[in-house]
Amino acid sequence: MEGLLSRCRALPALTTCGRQLSGYVPHRFYHCGPERGKRLVLSRMFQPQNLREDQVLSPEGRSGDLSCKSQRLMLQVGLIHPASPGCYHLLPYTVRAIEKLERVIDQEMQAIGGQKVNMPSLSPAELWRATKRWDLMGKELLRLRDRHGKEYCLGPTHEEAITALVASQQTLSYKQLPFLLYQVTRKFRDEPRPRFGLLRGREFYMKDMYTFDSSPEAALETYGLVCGAYSSLFHRLGLQCVRVQADVGSIGGTTSHEFQLPAEVGEDRFAVCPGCGFSANMETLHSSQTSCPACRGPLTESRGIEVGHTFYLGTKYSSIFSAQFTNAHGKPCLAEMGCYGLGVTRILAAGIEVLSTEDSVRWPSLLAPYHVCLIPPKKGSREEAATELTGGLYDLITEAVPQLRGEVLLDDRTHLTIGNRLKDANKFGYPFVIIAGKRALEDPAHFEVRCQNTGEVVFLTREGVTEFLSQVQVV
Repeated sequence: MEGLLSRCRALPALTTCGRQLSGYVPHRFYHCGPERGKRLVLSRMFQPQNLREDQVLSPEGRSGDLSCKSQRLMLQVGLIHPASPGCYHLLPYTVRAIEKLERVIDQEMQAIGGQKVNMPSLSPAELWRATKRWDLMGKELLRLRDRHGKEYCLGPTHEEAITALVASQQTLSYKQLPFLLYQVTRKFRDEPRPRFGLLRGREFYMKDMYTFDSSPEAALETYGLVCGAYSSLFHRLGLQCVRVQADVGSIGGTTSHEFQLPAEVGEDRFAVCPGCGFSANMETLHSSQTSCPACRGPLTESRGIEVGHTFYLGTKYSSIFSAQFTNAHGKPCLAEMGCYGLGVTRILAAGIEVLSTEDSVRWPSLLAPYHVCLIPPKKGSREEAATELTGGLYDLITEAVPQLRGEVLLDDRTHLTIGNRLKDANKFGYPFVIIAGKRALEDPAHFEVRCQNTGEVVFLTREGVTEFLSQVQVV
């Protein structure tokens, strides 16, 4: 068992098994939250499934348009459902995964001093006209007028709004800086050709942080802090992202980096020097450049999905909106700014894209909607007597392993064989699947524990199961 434990655990244990429960008390089955005495059961989940691949269609109704693995799998197992081109209903499993990702983001951002805000999606046109981006952004901006004729856009980003907000606080002192203000909200972009499911849509979740510092040196220090937090985030998720030099684009500023997740379906191309570690988006290099500008060594080109982007803005926005603070000499100075984005829904889809097999979802570390799936015997089978033992094991896990409360799902579709339900569990990608099979009738009962991410299988007693699961980390 120790070998399996060492290979399956992603991070050090947070807690150990507290106490073992001896008896089994019958419980009713519920689909609601993790309160004690209630079990989460699969039959009550709202999860439209298309587990036969030939039933999966794109939003336009053509199966041939499913040109990326994550889109196909997420539609197939009922993680998303098309609403219109570039827009998807996010279904319960996906919402749980996104909530977990947001918690990890909160942890990393608040560890460096981030403060969470929430700005309106409706952004007045005059703010965008002040920075000239109302025209510069062109058709990407989703624009609308209210009943009074006032123009707005649905914000794809919030540099204007946050700078105007900080500028409205006219008594800021250098002693209060830096400010690291961030939000996780829906964003909107009128993509000319939305595709790849959640990888490129018209409506998506994004984490955007905006920083305000008292000097260029302090702003660059903050820039390094945020980039470090991004690297920590992707490491915790088990995603091998590459930080590359990038173009500033319509956001502006003088320095920019992207965090690229290598993937065959990636729309970006970037180059890395194996010798010195230099890396850059190919857009920033000359088209014929094949050698590293730093050490002259050969460059290796890859395709990637952009999951994060950072910008040092200087005073581009603070000068327009007069976002000022009073320095140590009592004089007003413009704040030095930075902005930092993470594509929340894109990180989830990109993680599924690179980690999954062709026919089964695999989740980034910490983000599995449910960590454990219990499969009791089929009704009417020889092993049916072990059904109550499975319920008792569910209760034991949720009591003895507190961090897994609300993380254990019971597949109560006992009209199906264990094999069929195991096949579904594999498609859904639960990290751990526990089966009550023939050995559950032994004395003591032994349960089959499958680690989905490694393919390893071990048989454990009730106490062994809780000891094993006590080392699972969740957020």
